[in-house]
Parts: sequence; structure tokens; C-alpha cells
Amino acid sequence: MKKIAIFAKVHDPRCQGVAGELIAWLEQRGIVPLVEAHFARHLGLSGIASEDIPDLADIAVVLGGDGTLISAARLLGAREIPILGVNLGSLGFLTEITLDELYPTLEACLDGDFRVSERMMLAVTVERGGDTVFSHRVLNDAVINKGALARIVDMESLVNGHYLTTYKSDGLIISSPTGSTGYSLSANGPIVHPDLECLTITPICPHTLTNRPIVLEASSEITIRLISKDEDVYLTLDGQVGMDLKCGDIIRVRRAEHRTRLVMSRSKDYFEVLRTKLKWGER
Repeated sequence: MKKIAIFAKVHDPRCQGVAGELIAWLEQRGIVPLVEAHFARHLGLSGIASEDIPDLADIAVVLGGDGTLISAARLLGAREIPILGVNLGSLGFLTEITLDELYPTLEACLDGDFRVSERMMLAVTVERGGDTVFSHRVLNDAVINKGALARIVDMESLVNGHYLTTYKSDGLIISSPTGSTGYSLSANGPIVHPDLECLTITPICPHTLTNRPIVLEASSEITIRLISKDEDVYLTLDGQVGMDLKCGDIIRVRRAEHRTRLVMSRSKDYFEVLRTKLKWGER
């Protein structure tokens, strides 16, 4: 590995300090650190455009929390570059490497001795008037949600062209296995092991209480048509990007062609992360 990308929370002083030490550590070993231009300015360094990083990096180190990693995953997913997520606060579902584990794990990566978890991503498109007006790849979820003052949203749903139901609810969450412990979980969706291949549809506060979350095979294509008129409705991807929706818009969600590859800690397993994050067994 000759070039390593570094992503971090731009305004977090802890990230800036750790990044400075990491850059020096890499340069001492003859490795080129690739720092996104916006973050590089905070470090007093010259950086490169974020869109150029996927074509140059051999691996990426993310300093911060799960949100920072999710943002990097959308950028790097098409190249399937391994991502090492370092959590500088509490343990994350995705950034499970601690600061103490950073350099030993990096040493192992340089020697080619590391464990990778391949995570399924979602491809999301929005069609309006027969044209595709929005297209994105996400790691966690696609959420259709009403505005603060909007009434219940009506959404016609199909799976592989077969009518499923018309949801009447505050919204709808379509998540990957990785995203099952995000917004979907708070809406009573199931916890899905990230190594599984599936899609989950979870209604948000459904008007019909028998509308329960449903798990579908990974090859499914989910089609949602917005029926509601004169309502404020939004599509949000990974809680970070999105767009306003209009009546008649068609949202399609399917398994993406590419995956996110996460470098995992050798000292933790997924169930330990679940117990710690969700505080299972505590009184």
C-alpha cells in the first residue's frame, strides 16, 4: 500500500490532532497520505479534491464516528477501497477500531494481514415525468419522510413489479443489513446481521397497525410511488443527502453493484458491538 486516504470530522480538534500524528507516521514509512482539500486546510497542508481520492487510494482511514464513515463509503464504494474506521468517542457500529488499535491495525494492513467485512449497499433512483432526476448509492438506508406539518403520506409500493401495499404512514425506511441498526431500529425494524444479503422495509408510525416491517431477498427491486398531493415529503439517504419529492415521483431501491469493505477489529465481534451499543444486560 503506497497511498492512504484520510477522512475526518473537519471541525473536531481531536481529529485534527490524530490526523497530524497519522500523517507523520505514514510519511516516515514512505507512504503518501491523501487528505481531502477542505480538511487539509485545517491542518495547514495542501490537499486534493475528494472526487480524485477513489482513483488514488489503496486504503482509507476514517477518524470520527459512523456518520463520517458513511459519507466516505458513498464516495469510495464504487472502487470498493477498504475503509478503516477509527472511533474517537464511544464505540460505533461501523467505526469499531479504537485509537489504541489504530497503528497496530495499520501495521497489519500494510502487511496484508487484516479482516474485511463486505457490506451490501443500496442503489436509489428517483424518476419524475419519465426521467431519472436523482441517483445515489448508499450504505445504510433510504428514508421517505413527511415534513413537520404534513399529514400522513400515501405511498404505493411494489416488489419486483408485484403490488405489496399502499402505506399510509409518517414515512418509510428501506434499509440494508448495515442500516438495520440505524433509523429502522428506532422504528421497530429488525436487527439484521450485516453479513446477510437482504432488504428491509420499515413503515414509520403506520396508520394501519398491521403494517409491519418486512424483510426481502437481496435481489428484489422495491418501487415506491408517492401518491400524496400538496404535502411536504422528503427523500433522505444515509441521513446526509436527499431531495424534495413531488406527487407521482417514483423511488426505486435495489442492491448496488458495489460494496463497502470495512476493516474490522480482531479483538471484537459483531455481537460485542451490539451488546455495548445497545447496553444489553445492563440494569
